[in-house]
Amino acid sequence: MRIAIDAFGGDHAPEEIVLGAQQAAQEYAQTKIILVGDEAKLSKLLQMKGAPSNLFIKHASDVIATDEEPVRAVRRKQDASMVVAAKMVRNGEADAIISAGNTGALMTAGLLIVGRLQGIERPALAPMIPTMNGKGVLALDLGANMDATAEQLLQYAVMGSIYRNKVDQMSQPRVGLLNVGAERSKGNEMTKKAYQLLETAPIQFVGNVEAREILNGVCDVLVCDGFVGNIMLKSLEGTATTIFAALKEQFSQSFITKLAGMMVRPGLRRFRKKMDYKEIGAAPMLGLSGVVMKCHGSSDARAIKNAVRQTNLALAAGLVDTIKAELGKGESSDAND
Repeated sequence: MRIAIDAFGGDHAPEEIVLGAQQAAQEYAQTKIILVGDEAKLSKLLQMKGAPSNLFIKHASDVIATDEEPVRAVRRKQDASMVVAAKMVRNGEADAIISAGNTGALMTAGLLIVGRLQGIERPALAPMIPTMNGKGVLALDLGANMDATAEQLLQYAVMGSIYRNKVDQMSQPRVGLLNVGAERSKGNEMTKKAYQLLETAPIQFVGNVEAREILNGVCDVLVCDGFVGNIMLKSLEGTATTIFAALKEQFSQSFITKLAGMMVRPGLRRFRKKMDYKEIGAAPMLGLSGVVMKCHGSSDARAIKNAVRQTNLALAAGLVDTIKAELGKGESSDAND
C-alpha cells in the first residue's frame, strides 16, 4: 500500500504531519508513506527525527492556504503539495491521499484530478462521529456539498453502508435519515422523497433520526445534506468543548471541588478519548475513483498516525472497487427495468 500525505496541509504542518507520518511508518512497516511538500524542509525535519525505511519524500514547491478559493487554487497551483499528492493517485504512484488542508480544495482536487466514480452525482465527506456505544456513526454529507437532492442522499446512504460494512466489518449497518422528527411524514420535500427512496434501497434503513439521538448510537450511518450536516457537526464540537471547559472551571473553584476533580479525572479522560476525533484520524471522501481522506485542520501527530491506519483499512477492504461494483449492479438493474 502506498499513501501520499500532504505534508503542508493543516494548522500544525509540517512538523506534526511529519511526526505522525514517522510514527505511522514505524507501526505499519508494510505501508509505503510518501510525504509531499518542500523537500528541503521535510529532509531537515526527518534528519532531526529520523526516517524509517518506508518513509519517502516527493517534492512540491507550493502550498494551498486554508482561506484560498478551492477551484482557483487547485487550477493555478499545479505544484502545491495537495495537488501533487492527488496527481500521484491519478497516475498510479500512490493508492491514497491524506490531507489536513483546505477541505474545499481537497474535494476539488479529488473531482478534477483523481476523478469521480461513474454514476455518482456528488461525492460526500463522511466523518465518523463518536457515540456512547463506541461504534460511532458515519455521517454524510458533512460539508462537501451544501445542497443535495433525494437521489444524492440515496447514493450517500449506499456508499456509507458499504464503507461501514467493508472497513468497519459491520454485517448490516443501520442507516438513518437526519430529520426534525421520527415520523415518516416529517421534514421538507427533499427529505420526504429521500425517505421513500431509502425504504426500497438495498440497505438496512431505520427511518428518520433526530439530532438529539445521534450520540446514543441509534444508527451506524447518518444521511443528510452538507449544509445541515456541517451545522450539526460544528454544534456537537462546540457543545463538547464548552462542557469540558465548564467542568474544568467547576472543578477548580475550591479545595473540595479540586479533590472531587481528581477522583473523576480518570473517567473524564476515558470519556474525552472516546469522543476525540483524533482517535479516528480521517474522514473518507466517498464517491471518488481513489481513496481520498480528509483530516481535521488542527490534526496533530496522533491524528495523522490514526489517519494512516484508517486509510490502510479502506485500501485493504477494496473500498473504491466495492462501491463501483455496487453502483454497477444498480445501473444494470435499472437498465433491465
